[in-house]
Amino acid sequence: MSTLSIKSSNHHQAKPNYIVHYGSRGLRSDIDRISNLDEALGFYKQMVRMRPVPSVVHFNRLLGRIVKMKQYLVVLSLSRDMAELGCIPLDDYTLSIVINCYCFLGRMDFGFSIFGGFFKRGILPDTATFNTLLKGLFWEHKIHEAQGLFKKIIYEKLCVPNKITYGTVIDGLSKAGNTSMAIQVLRFMEKGGRCRPHAAAYSTIIDGLCKDKMMDQALSLLHEMIEKGIAPNVITYNCLVRGLCNLSKWKDVEKLLTEMKAYNIVPDVITFNILIDALCKEGQLEGAEEVLKIMIEQNQKPDNATYSALMDGYCLQGRMDEAKIVFDKMAANGLNPDVQSHSILINGYMKKMKVEAAMSLFQEI
Repeated sequence: MSTLSIKSSNHHQAKPNYIVHYGSRGLRSDIDRISNLDEALGFYKQMVRMRPVPSVVHFNRLLGRIVKMKQYLVVLSLSRDMAELGCIPLDDYTLSIVINCYCFLGRMDFGFSIFGGFFKRGILPDTATFNTLLKGLFWEHKIHEAQGLFKKIIYEKLCVPNKITYGTVIDGLSKAGNTSMAIQVLRFMEKGGRCRPHAAAYSTIIDGLCKDKMMDQALSLLHEMIEKGIAPNVITYNCLVRGLCNLSKWKDVEKLLTEMKAYNIVPDVITFNILIDALCKEGQLEGAEEVLKIMIEQNQKPDNATYSALMDGYCLQGRMDEAKIVFDKMAANGLNPDVQSHSILINGYMKKMKVEAAMSLFQEI
């Protein structure tokens, strides 16, 4: 049966191998145990056959479970079926789930059509709904429309913006390269105690400033965070480390790593990969190998990106034997070399005119 054509007339065909409990607590527990789509669809069929039909709250919980499976089209199909049945009054949470699915599918035009349904049903959209609309617009790179909606939310008091609202707008503006506007939103957020900024909002702006090579402003924002008692995290420092590495400011990088230690922030795989990649590009392969050693000592498991960066460094220097040793280490350490890993080595072999070795690797792919 197609999951996109689920109709109430098919409910009697369900032959599930588990029991749906009556009662609120039992239903919640059963829904939370669902592990795959077939179970979810069978469960839905049983729920609509129950008398009385369970509350829309339980249907929303089930839809939310299917969203986590990334089965967005199925959620849309089930929500249509619920509307057609007429015995399950869809609420604001149901409609927000539907809008969220359209957001993930890149169809905010349909999302806004559903948004219009709020008013037809006499339902007032809440902050979560507006957050979803903002997220969807930014994902579709409709920056102007997202800014317009945000201004309406503020000036027309459509809802009470929360940390997610501000965070969504700051993230969207920063990723669109409009860091200065993102900073304005951060300042507006702080003004009058509207909402206390969080580490994620600062980290997003810091990342944008680093990409724009505005390191002084990025470091200044880090110190502002600390002064305000907003604890930076490893993501914040990774943005700064990457920005400083790209500018070869190694002394500043060392200073940041020392600062991380002082704040008990443990470097993660991404931190080490940034350092290894930057050192390899600088031709400092011995330094990169030393960082890899420290990484392993600190129980951070190297991944494909770690080994690919090292291989690229050796290939850039024409040291193909050492690059191949790194490549073989990946498999020895339980990793599957991906297309990028193969491509780095193939490119290195071709530059050294080792066509046979390059073609052998190409056959592996």
